[in-house]
Amino acid sequence: MKILLLGKDGQVGHELQRTLLALGDVHASGREGANFEDPEGLRRLLVAQEPNIIVNAAAYTAVDKAETNQDAARRVNADAVGLLARYAQETQALLVHYSTDYVFDGTKNSPYEEDDQTNPQSVYGRTKLAGELAILASGCNTLVLRTSWVFSAHGGNFIKTILRLAKERDVLSIVADQHGAPTSAELIADVTALAIAGWLQGRLSSGVYHLTASGHTTWHGLASHVVDRAHRNGVKLKTDRDHIKPITTEEYPVPAVRPKNSRLNTNALASPLKLQLPHWTVHVDRTVDQLTSTERSA
Repeated sequence: MKILLLGKDGQVGHELQRTLLALGDVHASGREGANFEDPEGLRRLLVAQEPNIIVNAAAYTAVDKAETNQDAARRVNADAVGLLARYAQETQALLVHYSTDYVFDGTKNSPYEEDDQTNPQSVYGRTKLAGELAILASGCNTLVLRTSWVFSAHGGNFIKTILRLAKERDVLSIVADQHGAPTSAELIADVTALAIAGWLQGRLSSGVYHLTASGHTTWHGLASHVVDRAHRNGVKLKTDRDHIKPITTEEYPVPAVRPKNSRLNTNALASPLKLQLPHWTVHVDRTVDQLTSTERSA
């Protein structure tokens, strides 16, 4: 089984290099080997590798920059993904692709189902949805995995930002009216391998699935949990839970609109794979412990 992993240097791609090895021979490529803004080069890579499975962890993820860099976001998140899908359809390969909660507008009062109406409110969300639609239109074998609030000990993310700011500032102001499930790259990579195995065994059909940790919180709740965990680990911080101020989305203006409800129902994926997805705090604690291990031992 030949597997081509694209986006190996990102948070999810970094973890996938570990989990995909159990499934076959993995060729992992970063931007230097697979430039998503160079379709001819990307096509040459596919032809040269002849993969049975393509796992695409590459994306344009600068959500706010996408508002003024729409062409680049579309080339990476939609056009290149369409190319991957057409190649997968031509060769009967399986295309595994990651999408996002941003394809929804966030106005629903309960977790989103896979077939709920999409209505992205940002350039990032619209280009990610365009990528999904290109895959489905191609008719290729696919697992499109929508996730949310991704973090890891590798790369930049909200948890690392909070730990840094808590050392620098006495008071933090964090958005408290956006709800979602913080989901670790480690969990995404682990479940991806299980999902591919499930597809190969006929237990999972092609389509769109939601993949997040269980439970949900707000950005304020996540920040408070991270700071609490770091304090318990003996890390010296300037701020604590009592000095993390909850604010509204409107009080923290950014170029791209964020969905206020990012909760995704994961039953369609978890049930056929017989998975009990862990609560979001499990991997958050593990990540904070990893990031503070040096300070705890000092």
